[in-house]
Amino acid sequence: MSSPIYKAMIFAAGLGTRLKPFTDEHPKALFLVNRKTLLDRNVEYLKKYGITNIIINLHHFGDQIKSHAAKNNNWGINICFSDESEELLDTGGGLIKAVGFFGETENFILYNADILTNLNLDKMIAFHLQKSPIATLSVADRKSSRYFLFDHESQLCGWENVGTGALKIKQKRNEYIQRAFSGIHIVNNAMLSTRVEIQKFSITDWYLDICADNTILGFEEPGAEFVDVGKMESIEKAESLFK
Repeated sequence: MSSPIYKAMIFAAGLGTRLKPFTDEHPKALFLVNRKTLLDRNVEYLKKYGITNIIINLHHFGDQIKSHAAKNNNWGINICFSDESEELLDTGGGLIKAVGFFGETENFILYNADILTNLNLDKMIAFHLQKSPIATLSVADRKSSRYFLFDHESQLCGWENVGTGALKIKQKRNEYIQRAFSGIHIVNNAMLSTRVEIQKFSITDWYLDICADNTILGFEEPGAEFVDVGKMESIEKAESLFK
């Protein structure tokens, strides 16, 4: 398959504490699901949709990721790295540090390294290009402790943590639709001009800061499978779905 979008960033710098003891000596992106690393699966998934330029951010055992990429001949595509070895910048700061990689690319993918999915990315890309938001977030109607809050037009309005009661409303509506984030973002380059400082912060906070003045949409594909392999209890499910 080919796509109008050909660049992506894989967020692989995190400590992966939920995958201990494996991550005491390895990065979470090299965790094995049916004898294949999460990173291999991430790259193969993106390649399937014509994405051939990928930057991977590094912090925790980053040299192991570089070695793994070299061993696999960079999977036959253009692979770059964003070094966060001195300071872990989280997803928002990590994206800003890597901004030079995207250049004038109009739209690009962000992908969380611990997510496995069979989402039809072509459908999500088509939705994003048709609606032209500043960002599109893959979401699902599933149980979670944290939810993005959308209105009936799929516009992001807020966020809540049902475990702690924390609530952030950025656009007032009579009611909100709870959706769990599923780890894939499509971002328009215009978003990069809304924040420029390289410091540690979450991209979730970035979305919430700008959603009142910019269109940020949720995209949902009923029936698509998402597994967060960042937690041990999900590994059995991952291995049953992704052979």
